[in-house]
Amino acid sequence: MRCWVSDGADKCVAYLEELMKRFLMTTATAMILGTSAYAQDQSTAFSELTFDAETNINASDFIGMRVYVTENDTSSMTSVAADGEQEWDDIGEINEVVLTRDGNVQAVIVGVGGFIGIGERDVALDMSQIQFVTEEGETDDFFLVVNAAAADVENAPAYERHDMAMDADMETETAMDRPMLTAPMVEREGYETVTPDDLTAEELTGTRVYGPEDEDIGEVSELLLNDDGSMDRAVLDIGGFIGLGEHSIAVSFDELQIVRDADGDVRVYVDSTQETLEAQPEYEG
Repeated sequence: MRCWVSDGADKCVAYLEELMKRFLMTTATAMILGTSAYAQDQSTAFSELTFDAETNINASDFIGMRVYVTENDTSSMTSVAADGEQEWDDIGEINEVVLTRDGNVQAVIVGVGGFIGIGERDVALDMSQIQFVTEEGETDDFFLVVNAAAADVENAPAYERHDMAMDADMETETAMDRPMLTAPMVEREGYETVTPDDLTAEELTGTRVYGPEDEDIGEVSELLLNDDGSMDRAVLDIGGFIGLGEHSIAVSFDELQIVRDADGDVRVYVDSTQETLEAQPEYEG
């Protein structure tokens, strides 16, 4: 059906109504199909899982299990006779499981040696080297066995934990070792001094940093927060050109003066020259 000027107004109105109906039906269909596809994509994050004792192990049960070593080949060992574990050396229990960022089990941490926890040390054991061996007649009972000698366990390097809290303390101590700056007391027409609590992180991040003579010496590139979410320090990128050759330092807000005008323009002042700031210890986040 088409509409020409010579057809008259009634026929053209009917034609336009028909086109509108088709358009609305097409749009509604597309929305329904799109919503279904979206819902299907969103639901893939979760899966239906029924625990199977023959193939699944809860991590909470895995941690605390004993680990045995034997010099016999374990690659084809799937089961052992009752009390067969007495022929192996019990080296300790699993204290921790280490995952990679993509979710794979990289290693298990076994506490070896010692007596009731005294003198014990942790060693990392490659997960791929652990053989799951069931006891004959007991499908739910299994042992964790590794092909190794007792001497290998004694010579295994100790597992060193990465203590993030300790790293943070060391970083704070390093920051406090540097010479503290004195906050300037500048007065600029139309601007008033504010505190970090008066601003949001978005308002502060990216703000230009000026010296006492209004020389542009850098910008606030990052904010370091306390455990409660409050602002602790500001990371300043000093000097450089379009991001090249910048020197980053972390300073406390007591060393800065922050001002803001009625239009919301924020400036950060520091009582130091670019050369002095570049002599400060580099911040490595």
